[in-house]
Amino acid sequence: MHCSDRTTHWLTPLSGFRTASSANLRVSASLRQATIACLVMLAAIGQEATNAAEPVVAKAQQRRVDVLKKISPAVVAIFGNGGQGGGSGVVISADGYALSNFHVTSGSGDFMKCGLNDGVLYDAVIVGIDPTGDVALIKLLGRDDFPFATIGDSDKVKVGDWAYAIGNPFLLATDFHPTVTYGIVSGVHRYQYPAGSFLEYADCIQVDSSINPGNSGGPLFNDAGELVGINGRGSFEKRGRVNSGAGYAISINQIMHFLDHLRSGRIVDHATLGATVTSDGDGRVVVSSILESSEAYRRGLRLDDEIVSFAGRNVRSVNQFKNVLGIYPKGWRLPLTYRRDEQKYSIKARLRGVHTKADMMPKQGPGSPPKNPHKEDPAKKKKDTTPEAYKHMFVKKDGFANHWFNQEEQKRLLPLVTRWGDFGSLNGLWKIAGQTGDSDDFSLTLSDRGLGLQMRNDVFFQPLDGSDFLDEPPGSGGLLVAMHHLRLMLQKQSDGFSEFYYLGSEPLDLTGEMVDVLVTTLTGVETRWYFARNPAAFVGMSCQITEDAEECEVYFGTVDQFENRFFPGQIIVRSGGREYLRLNVSQLDLASSP
Repeated sequence: MHCSDRTTHWLTPLSGFRTASSANLRVSASLRQATIACLVMLAAIGQEATNAAEPVVAKAQQRRVDVLKKISPAVVAIFGNGGQGGGSGVVISADGYALSNFHVTSGSGDFMKCGLNDGVLYDAVIVGIDPTGDVALIKLLGRDDFPFATIGDSDKVKVGDWAYAIGNPFLLATDFHPTVTYGIVSGVHRYQYPAGSFLEYADCIQVDSSINPGNSGGPLFNDAGELVGINGRGSFEKRGRVNSGAGYAISINQIMHFLDHLRSGRIVDHATLGATVTSDGDGRVVVSSILESSEAYRRGLRLDDEIVSFAGRNVRSVNQFKNVLGIYPKGWRLPLTYRRDEQKYSIKARLRGVHTKADMMPKQGPGSPPKNPHKEDPAKKKKDTTPEAYKHMFVKKDGFANHWFNQEEQKRLLPLVTRWGDFGSLNGLWKIAGQTGDSDDFSLTLSDRGLGLQMRNDVFFQPLDGSDFLDEPPGSGGLLVAMHHLRLMLQKQSDGFSEFYYLGSEPLDLTGEMVDVLVTTLTGVETRWYFARNPAAFVGMSCQITEDAEECEVYFGTVDQFENRFFPGQIIVRSGGREYLRLNVSQLDLASSP
């Protein structure tokens, strides 16, 4: 059979089919033409979409480039003084304060070298550390116009938000130009259990932006280029020391609660309520144990009470409670709402510390900075290269990362006390008189031998002969002792007390405003001194005669001029969360030593 014959034979039945189905053939041809037309149209639409998308994509890309250009100058590559250790950080103020991780700075020394992407290597000194929260504050030296990051609001971060992690992974940024990774927020309000007894990550941000050893201490930025966290931990277990897609950043809101504490140069501690909680069979978060010495107990919290909210955040699980508790410093007084027998109660409780003073000198814990692949042989270790001009900025003292910065904060606040006038020579009898808020006459006397208050037909006395300090008048928390300490502060400032330091800041119980706090101790009595910020003023104090007693809170309603000195014209006295007394001062007689 020839090829042509075979072809004719093969076409014969098909030819017959076409003859028998000519109508179908016409439909098929029309469908084919319509399909082709649709494909052409879709291709055109696709091209138009591509043409339209290209500017959108290019604009988004350019926006990322612009954001990174803006934020990268504030990112710090940290190298230990002498070439030991290192990691990342971020500058947060023009005068050079920068944040990093405790586990980075603990391996880098008291002085370190910090590179910015301007190509300059700056000297830096440790300021304060938070071992539990794994945060450190350092200060870059040599300029007062450093580029710095804009602080964001980590409570506004949502799952799915874009996030930049920037830093010095594996200490590769030897040219000080940081590495950038881009990803999304994978989770918020994560709780990471402590590594050992420290490094508890509460209320942290989980991201899939690559975080590797060396990224520790570096910034996490949102898509707008705002600082929302400090990178510190990753889920590395059983996966090697490389990114696994689950990294964790300490929320910037937590760090801001601690920032002034860190500026104090201290080793700061986190808070506990003095109570533990558990979930009951109904899913409620209830108190499972409580210290009777805690302020929460003194103000009404008991076993089996249900925790409803803490610090303004609703509590529906044990993890939620740990998250919100873990972001506050020791010593803050915060609101707590609890339920008992279907009745709600609200109190404010001052938070206790998680650790003892002995605990607060930790060794470097888990999460140590990576080894520097470029460091020299230990036998050739470089000597300390810190310039002599900066060495005075580190002062060693127990309980402090760097006491020098605490001294500087004291110098900032003490003029707010001394501007009331010169009280230094007035060591004789002080007599303060006027009327109470109930229009009763009062007379308060202060001397080195004893303290007295006459009010209505009552007389209260506190000897200063080594006797125990008393809650006089009863229920005031020890007003007489508080006024004695005010006298010492006005006369002698730091010389009047056995311990004197800047604490940081905290919300004032009376108004809720943030105030700076100095702390003094003398013969077992601790007093907090409060300084408003805007305008700057000495506004009050709280005195605690024993560790487990209710405080006597003294607020200066007004400060008036009495001849050539200033003194509170109105004294508001509170204790146990309630106002106890108001004293309106009309007479002030201050005698010199006889």
